[in-house]
Amino acid sequence: MQARRRHLYFALMGTCVGLFVLAWAVVRIWSVQAAIAMCVVAMVIPPCAAIVANRRGPDDRWWDEK
Repeated sequence: MQARRRHLYFALMGTCVGLFVLAWAVVRIWSVQAAIAMCVVAMVIPPCAAIVANRRGPDDRWWDEK
């Protein structure tokens, strides 16, 4: 279960980095407003990725369980 969360985390963070790079390398040439909107969307992704990565699964063991 942890591997699935890790893959989803890296996919979300890769999307975030991709949006930033695409926004300021390509999209800003045609539309600065669109590039800013893409960066705002990319800014929301890291907290969501952290929540996904730290979510407890039904079969996960935690530090306080013996």
